[in-house]
Amino acid sequence: MLNTILLKGGLLQRIEDFDRWLLIKINSDGSNAFFDAVFPVWRHSDTWMPLYLFLFLFMIMNFGWRSVPWMVMLGFTAGICDQVSSSGIKEWVGRTRPCADPLLFFNVNFLLNRCPSSGSFTSSHATNHFGAAMFIYITLKSVVGKPALLFFAWAATICYGQVYVGVHYPLDVICGGILGCAIGYGMAYLFEAVPFLSYRK
Repeated sequence: MLNTILLKGGLLQRIEDFDRWLLIKINSDGSNAFFDAVFPVWRHSDTWMPLYLFLFLFMIMNFGWRSVPWMVMLGFTAGICDQVSSSGIKEWVGRTRPCADPLLFFNVNFLLNRCPSSGSFTSSHATNHFGAAMFIYITLKSVVGKPALLFFAWAATICYGQVYVGVHYPLDVICGGILGCAIGYGMAYLFEAVPFLSYRK
């Protein structure tokens, strides 16, 4: 029965229609001047360089040379997330971005000066940031406690920004976030399981 529905396009079409509807709700109906000014900058990776620098300095000051494997694994996590999303899933799925969809041209506010040429699904921003958030949370929760959960809020706002500026559909960032969490969890598990990697051992 499910295969029949999928083949007819009924279920997939409803999902796609809902995805477009939610995009318009976030991007157009929920727009305001403050978000228009903030999210094009907020979503950019360069904006968060001070945060990355702070994390590295925090680890070095507290754990010295033992923090180097943690930094390397965090970098690997981001790299794997990016490759799986950008070079793997995006190339395979080939979904057109909303900013390049002629059906949405008059319904969506495109807040960037260009529309990325890469595919839309999955969002690499979502995959990378949620992958990093999951890795940081698992490996640092015993050190910083509940505030480590704020990294998920950080990743979520960046993902929201991707939809708000019109370069991704909501499902792109939701699925990208799930993918990133899975990769981040796996990398954190590996980090915790290998004795010579963990800064605590």
